[in-house]
Amino acid sequence: MLKRVAATLLLATAMPLAAQSPASSPAPASAATSMPATPPKLIVAISVDQFSADLFSEYRQYYSAGLKRLTEEGAVFPRGYQSHAATETCPGHSTILTGSRPSRTGIIANTWFDLSTGRADKAVYCAEDETQPGSSSDKYVASPVHLRVPTLGGRMKAANPATRVVSVSGKDRAAIMMGGPTADQVWWLGGPQGYVSYKGVATPPLVARVNDVMAQRLAQANAGFDLPMQCAAKDFPVRAGDRTVGTGRFARAAGDYKAFRISPEQDAMTLAFAAAAIEAMDLGKQAQTDIISIGLSATDYIGHTYGTEGTESCIQVDRLDKELGAFFDRLDKDGIDYVVVLTADHGGHDLPERYRLNAIPMEQRVDMALTPKALSDSVAAKAGLPGKKVIWGDGPSGDLYIDKGLTAAQRARVEAEALTLLRAHPQVETVFTKAQIAATPSPSGPPESWTLLQEARASFDPERSGDLLLLLKPRVMAIPEQAVMGTVATHGSPWDADRRVPILFWRKGMRHFEQPMGVETVDIMPSLAALIALPVPKDQIDGRCLDLIAGDGDSCAGK
Repeated sequence: MLKRVAATLLLATAMPLAAQSPASSPAPASAATSMPATPPKLIVAISVDQFSADLFSEYRQYYSAGLKRLTEEGAVFPRGYQSHAATETCPGHSTILTGSRPSRTGIIANTWFDLSTGRADKAVYCAEDETQPGSSSDKYVASPVHLRVPTLGGRMKAANPATRVVSVSGKDRAAIMMGGPTADQVWWLGGPQGYVSYKGVATPPLVARVNDVMAQRLAQANAGFDLPMQCAAKDFPVRAGDRTVGTGRFARAAGDYKAFRISPEQDAMTLAFAAAAIEAMDLGKQAQTDIISIGLSATDYIGHTYGTEGTESCIQVDRLDKELGAFFDRLDKDGIDYVVVLTADHGGHDLPERYRLNAIPMEQRVDMALTPKALSDSVAAKAGLPGKKVIWGDGPSGDLYIDKGLTAAQRARVEAEALTLLRAHPQVETVFTKAQIAATPSPSGPPESWTLLQEARASFDPERSGDLLLLLKPRVMAIPEQAVMGTVATHGSPWDADRRVPILFWRKGMRHFEQPMGVETVDIMPSLAALIALPVPKDQIDGRCLDLIAGDGDSCAGK
């Protein structure tokens, strides 16, 4: 088995994964087919980081391989929602396989602040165990301890210990939040050395081989990718700060890990790893159902570095389609009965400079006065506490924390001054207090109809959330002009560009249908659980089961 896996991986060093075999989909399901009645043997859960519903639909007519299979033969929910306000990577990934919103998972942001800790910066990373010796904000000990609820894999393993649960990703927080604390294997791209896992976990032969292959690929230069026909209109330079973006082809010098990471090559390597893990562990070939989650992170790195509308993003979506096609073809050749779900942890927003060139002149970058340090300085001066740090935060939007060392009277002045300053600022949509959010019932109903306060409630944890929640207006990029360096664009807002993601299900033999109504990513877990007849108490999750059978029949019946 390992010889076969090694041969597969060696081939990946010579050419992109998608070039190893023709990216061909099976014949379309006939109108008479429906969802198979027996449980699938393998669940393949794929998250494409920052793959917004807008990006998905923009290139949909050009899909020719893996994404074509999913969109033309599967169940398509083009209007899925990461329904909460904090549309960041860690919260988004925490919803996909738990069936729960961040208010229940406890993963309210990538980083929150614990003002009672001894750390100077008070920051806590979502996927760390800050109680471990030596763990710091910039050199943390990775861990799933902050995730308050089980993942689908965890529930499957509790019901049947023979279940194998594997999670691989380009990012630790994606692998950890989708795999959960009881996963058998959790691996993420840790740097030029390749894929790593938790502290103290030995590197098995398979992963060592994967890392050897990655080292060989990294040592070879990449001349870049050809520009697909649909990307030609995107090919013009855009100036943002001191950077020019919009015309890249991902050419890379030998050994340039940063360029490797911010390119389609990263996803190709992660999919090669996932395919090798499936082969080596015989996932989907035993009596029980196994699960592998795959976090494809390149789209997010590319969106942050180049924006979502240049040649870089266009090439990435084209390569993603082809790499997924080759990956699915491999599973087909192995004869595995598998079901796929593909979604995203959040959407994304293009850089204002390109929007302004393309008919949206009102796009702007956030005022430096709204960054946490500037805000703290201004509020402290107005509250009669000049020079004291009174507000903590991770950026010019999201949760803000008021210093716990203040007296009750001082805290009240700081909150009042902060609310006055923020609510008067022209780029601020609203500011909610912790009390306001806590008093709001958990939202229900169509996610597209929620108020901002309901979205905030879906992200709220009474222990981890801030004293204030700052939400910027639409079309205000939360990166100041002065901070445009390696990152030109971002996400994290409560607006639809960041909340809306595709949700796609596919299994051989199912009948295709499309449902354009709004659904949530928390609906994914109960929908998959129903396919394998795994009971999930409804009071333990926020999602609902989606019927994946077109026409008569109900895949959720009795579940």
